[in-house]
Amino acid sequence: MDTNQTLHRRRGRPPKRRENTDNTRELLLRAGLEVLTEKGFSATGIDEILRRVGVPKGSFYHYFDSKEDFGLALIDCYGKFFARKLDLHLLNQELNPIDRLHAFVHDAIRGMARFEYRRGCLIGNLGQEMGSLPDSFRAQLRGTFEDWQRRFATCLEEAQNKGELSRDANPAQLALFFWIGWEGAVLRAKLDRNPEPLHLFSEGFFASLPVS
Repeated sequence: MDTNQTLHRRRGRPPKRRENTDNTRELLLRAGLEVLTEKGFSATGIDEILRRVGVPKGSFYHYFDSKEDFGLALIDCYGKFFARKLDLHLLNQELNPIDRLHAFVHDAIRGMARFEYRRGCLIGNLGQEMGSLPDSFRAQLRGTFEDWQRRFATCLEEAQNKGELSRDANPAQLALFFWIGWEGAVLRAKLDRNPEPLHLFSEGFFASLPVS
């Protein structure tokens, strides 16, 4: 542990046990993800999140230095969560690469349906708000999108190697195209409260893939 960090006493009363610290921080992040996938960062107050988990406002600052620090932690948490979801499908060797992409899309649509299309993508939501957010968010949001794109591109490269995708195709560009379009479809599905934009975009994407 960093000695300077140990000597610096954060605001708020620290919990007595380490496991309580970890659990409370996890609860705050989980509540933040739930709220921010429905609402914007600027429109969400810390008090609303604290009420969900029953944590005193003073104690919040034991876990996070500021709302900005909390937001950066949320981006990191959501990015890693979604990367695991991607890997669950894109690394599934029981399916051909293109079928793995289909499996991810179907799973994502089911996930939105489970919450009646009220929740979108935290990274996409924050990207829409970037004009009013701290500039520190920009690099982390871009890095998260680029990580997802790389995972998608790797699966498309495997599809090329297996003869499912034309050798003339550019996996990196196709992955970028997918995420630009998919995030727009998620936003529209949230607006319309139905899956039609997700189906329309994904069907168009797969139909446009150049085959061997």
